[in-house]
Amino acid sequence: MFNFLLYLLNNMKKTVNIIGSGFSSISASCYLAKAGYDVSIFEKNKTVGGRARQLIRDGFTFDMGPSWYWMPDIFDKFFADFGKKRSDFFELDKLDPAYQIFFKDEIITIGDTLEKICIEFDRIEPGSSKFLKKFIDKAGTNYDIAINKVVLKPGVSPFELVTPETAVRVDQFFKTISGEVRKNFKNPKLISTLEFPVLFLGAKPSKTPAFYNFMNYADFGLGTWHPKGGMYEIIKAMKSVAESLGVKFLTEKPIDKIVIENNKATSIISNGTTYTSDIVLSGADYHHSETLLDQKYRQYSEAYWNKKTFAPSSLLFYIGFDKKLKNVRHHNLFFDTSFETHAEEIYDNPKWPSDPLFYANFPSVTDPSMAPKNCETGFFLIPIAPGIEDTEALRSQYFDLIISRFEKLTQQNIKNNIMFKESFCVKDFIEEYNSYKGNAYGMANTLSQTAFLRPKLKSKKVKNLYFTGQLTVPGPGVPPALISGKLVADLIIKHHQI
Repeated sequence: MFNFLLYLLNNMKKTVNIIGSGFSSISASCYLAKAGYDVSIFEKNKTVGGRARQLIRDGFTFDMGPSWYWMPDIFDKFFADFGKKRSDFFELDKLDPAYQIFFKDEIITIGDTLEKICIEFDRIEPGSSKFLKKFIDKAGTNYDIAINKVVLKPGVSPFELVTPETAVRVDQFFKTISGEVRKNFKNPKLISTLEFPVLFLGAKPSKTPAFYNFMNYADFGLGTWHPKGGMYEIIKAMKSVAESLGVKFLTEKPIDKIVIENNKATSIISNGTTYTSDIVLSGADYHHSETLLDQKYRQYSEAYWNKKTFAPSSLLFYIGFDKKLKNVRHHNLFFDTSFETHAEEIYDNPKWPSDPLFYANFPSVTDPSMAPKNCETGFFLIPIAPGIEDTEALRSQYFDLIISRFEKLTQQNIKNNIMFKESFCVKDFIEEYNSYKGNAYGMANTLSQTAFLRPKLKSKKVKNLYFTGQLTVPGPGVPPALISGKLVADLIIKHHQI
């Protein structure tokens, strides 16, 4: 009798089919499974993780997507929600220095404490640490408000932004990061250093509300971390949590269509097979997800998407070096050209950058497990405008450009030490992730694309259809993706109680 009752209970569970297996999808699956839903995740590629994939070649390990571990508290909260600790799954080291920035004539080193960073700021601009402490103190307050108040709302109403804390800071939604930084800092190198974290939000500092300076607190206040083995360890950990809750993962299952019957999402079709469920949740690219629907069920037109400000795409190179490199840290930013000009060539006049800034990541500097002995794992990234032309000739041209600059700035020759290199760019973002115009980070968090002004978690036209990820609330980035998964799960639980 007990077994029969258990069978009945299991078959009474509401079923959820989730499209895509990125951070937001796995996060949502965990919260839904914990609440008693029967959850299956469908991933088009061979491995789970969405853009947070891993490349392993000849003993070298690369994180193909996200490479910065910021906001450790968000990850800790996620695991705690399931009675786990982050340390149950992977080791985490705080980087010192967090990163370094190469300018034409100088290197700025960002240490692992605010005290060290203040000393560096005073070295560049005497007396600037006084303003930095005030700036980070305000950023810390905004971080607490943002993470514990604002971003935990599902983006349903503008009144979600109205709290006693935000009411007295309403001006910070109409001022910009750039304006606030430049009010107190005059040295262009320090300005670039303070404006850099906003790039994680996918917009120009001059278009990003000043309230978002909480990213500076995430940087200088909480620090930069590294999970041993790479960022993919987070995906593996989250997958482990999900599977322990009963979530099923199905790989190599591209979705061809979301089936609507009687104005309700009832199933998805993959490789000619129909998978029915009570609820459909897409963590895939929002624009692509809506193309899986018949036209009349789509909420947003092509004109809508085309008018939105999207975060950049990227030209990425994954390189194996047969020697240890000199004068580099784990994270390295190359700001030896104009920040403003490069930003204009991404957002205002989209084209291949004339003289791009770039980023280089060498995880094997602090984590020897990610490269063979006496070798170096290298990840290079150039931010570019989404939707621009992508050819092998252009990739090769820009590779030569940044490697020449890298050699000059780090004072070493490396071209002859390259064992292999693989590239990833606009075409790959579209093919591998169905990314709108090949964007790398989703929709930018500008004032007109914040909170309730972003695409909705719940479809306005179709019952039982939901969305999550970087094109909806709260926005781009790994920690926001974890939060997005929780928000949509809460919304589903609210509307579809078991």
